[in-house]
Amino acid sequence: MSTDDFLARFGASGTSRPDPVAAAQQAMRTSLPARFYKEGGVLTRDGLFHVALDGRTALTPARRPLAVATRAVAEALAAEWQAQGERIDPARMPLTRLVNSAIDGVADQEEAVRAEIVRYAGSDALCYRAGEPEALVARQNQIWQPILNGIEALVGARFLLAEGVVFAQQPEGTLAAIARQVAAIPAPLALAGVHAVMTLTGSAILALALAKGQIDADAAWDAAHLDEDYQTGIWGSDEEAAERRALRRREFDAAVLLLAKG
Repeated sequence: MSTDDFLARFGASGTSRPDPVAAAQQAMRTSLPARFYKEGGVLTRDGLFHVALDGRTALTPARRPLAVATRAVAEALAAEWQAQGERIDPARMPLTRLVNSAIDGVADQEEAVRAEIVRYAGSDALCYRAGEPEALVARQNQIWQPILNGIEALVGARFLLAEGVVFAQQPEGTLAAIARQVAAIPAPLALAGVHAVMTLTGSAILALALAKGQIDADAAWDAAHLDEDYQTGIWGSDEEAAERRALRRREFDAAVLLLAKG
């Protein structure tokens, strides 16, 4: 079974049962394909590092070679495949899913992806500040403003800030300056990584600051969850929310690897 075969099967519906929740859980378990290889590794061919399953290059869902230009990314991909148990669970393979999307999607829609990043910057989360309470306002200014200042210095333009949810139209010159920075991001892997970081954090500014080495991954993640952490400090944590956040962090870490090494 090829990689596209098992990815296509993931999520297929199972047999109906009286209890819809139980049916969904059973469908998820039974739709996962059995592991069809013994060893996941890396081989070098044609100047690229290929993910190899029992010595044969793995394929993306579009049947392209699962191959990248850097060994670090290839080894991380191979580790995801090797870590699978008796059944293959794509939910536990965030890097493979992201690289598949880069090879099969971003590579063919590069300009559209770059344009979306610029659009995000036009309504970036870091530009929308709370009016109250005072403690949250102070925390946003303390954490977000230095990051925003760094990007403004990088692009040579200023962002407009807004309070609450009132839309603030960013200057065309600012977005043009952001577009020039985005145009320099290598495609498809690094570009896919930046786009994924942006969607996971809700901020193109954070993604660019991370890509340019102005902040590290933990700083970007903490800045993105500043409001959430503030509320948690008041109301306490929620177990389901914590689990969802842990899953997003794994997706985020995979995107950061592509951003840095792609």
